[in-house]
Amino acid sequence: MSSTKTFASQADLAEKQVTFAQISEHAWAYTAEGDPNTGVVIGDDAVLVADTQATPAMAADVIRRIREVTDKPIKYVVLTHYHAVRVLGASAYRAEGAQQILASQDTYDLIVERGEQDKASEIGRFPRLFRNVETVPAGMTWPTMTFTGKMTLWLGRLEVQLLQLGRGHTKGDTVVWLPQERTLLSGDLVEFDATPYAGDAYFQDWPHTLDRIAELKPLALVPGRGPALVGEERARQGLQVTRDFVSDVWANVRAGAAAGKDLKTVYRETYAALKPRYGSWVIFDHCMPFDVTRAYDEATQHRDPRIWTAERDRQMWETLEG
Repeated sequence: MSSTKTFASQADLAEKQVTFAQISEHAWAYTAEGDPNTGVVIGDDAVLVADTQATPAMAADVIRRIREVTDKPIKYVVLTHYHAVRVLGASAYRAEGAQQILASQDTYDLIVERGEQDKASEIGRFPRLFRNVETVPAGMTWPTMTFTGKMTLWLGRLEVQLLQLGRGHTKGDTVVWLPQERTLLSGDLVEFDATPYAGDAYFQDWPHTLDRIAELKPLALVPGRGPALVGEERARQGLQVTRDFVSDVWANVRAGAAAGKDLKTVYRETYAALKPRYGSWVIFDHCMPFDVTRAYDEATQHRDPRIWTAERDRQMWETLEG
């Protein structure tokens, strides 16, 4: 890479400690100290996995842990949204016999529009998260079934709802909701002790989407990154800190843009304003350039997120961090 300062996450090579823990009667959380999480629902007759990990080799570890607690077939894979780090492990579940890969129609449309570019840019940003990337099949990870708004699945007597509650992290965000036990798999709409990546976000929509999630009053929540949140107060806290971060980025960037400041100035000022509260969160230094750039776009002339390519990544990083 030609920039004077490489991506923060390119130097992040330390392995993370994986935890696989039951958080409600039918739900489990696969977490790894701020790396992308996977949520697992074990129903009466089948298993559902939400977010697949970045490569089939990494997904194999999720499958191994599922097999330690159940021999029921993994029937459904849910893509809570489309980012390469979340979905490229899907082929491992197909090899296990998964019958459907489910996503919102908006997520499907994003794959059509920008899937290849997103894949190339993410692999360049996060080498450690794409361990054994050569095991990823050629081409995109395509849903086999899509929905708009709501889809209900039944794993025996267990009701599982796939809900689009609004845009936020992307336009296609989906949460997995178990109404009988008030358990939520949020994808990257919610993070905890980890910095939300907002390079493809809708800043003005995201807080309202979190409010709709809060109305469900979850008793257990698997965020996109960070530890599982068990108990209503802990889940509420996860929703609130994510909302605070998104709102703080937007307020600072919108004010700077309204004052006519250029992107680099707005970035430096926003970074300084947020560092005291959020600087200890996982991947703060990595996410902030992407987050501020997207917020600046939304505050000025780009209502919808622009496509990130590997070249655009490098140009942005050189401009803001060089």
